[in-house]
Amino acid sequence: MKSSETDILVVPGHTGAGPAHWQTRMVGKLSTARFVEQPDWTYPSLPKAIEQVVAAVEGATRPVVFVTHSAGGALLAHAVPHLLHGGLVERVKGAFMVVPPAPRALVTFAGIDPMFADLPRAVLPFPSALIVSNNDAFASRVEAAELAQSWGAKVIEAGDAGHINTDSGHGPWPEGMMSFAGFLSRL
Repeated sequence: MKSSETDILVVPGHTGAGPAHWQTRMVGKLSTARFVEQPDWTYPSLPKAIEQVVAAVEGATRPVVFVTHSAGGALLAHAVPHLLHGGLVERVKGAFMVVPPAPRALVTFAGIDPMFADLPRAVLPFPSALIVSNNDAFASRVEAAELAQSWGAKVIEAGDAGHINTDSGHGPWPEGMMSFAGFLSRL
């Protein structure tokens, strides 16, 4: 699958993706990529955040591929049952999930709905890849592997990359973009 054949729905983590974040760069470079907008990027209401994900899939005109970062991955896991119930999940062709946090970390995010931490553990009904960092403060290597296994996601190792955000030096993230291109090509 090529990026031009998909609607790439980008789901940022807690507090959103700033102007230097790799997700913002992705949206700027790929014409079919767009953010799943939220009224508040701290995610104070899980149900409202899920509504935005469902609406983005409903509005898609091509097959959907999600690109999530951090709490955005948790949000997608929570949204899957709603996509199934609404008959929308067949539109989703894949999810590229970058460093989703463990439940123990989600509860520490200021202002986030505590329901985020009750992570669904069902296998995702579409192909997925979970990018893992060896030194992510929000999910140990073991916690990340457990999430990947429960979601049926392929693990892609990022090495010692921190939380793969601007704080860890990942404004541009060429390795991630190459991994995403490889993921897309296998869909």
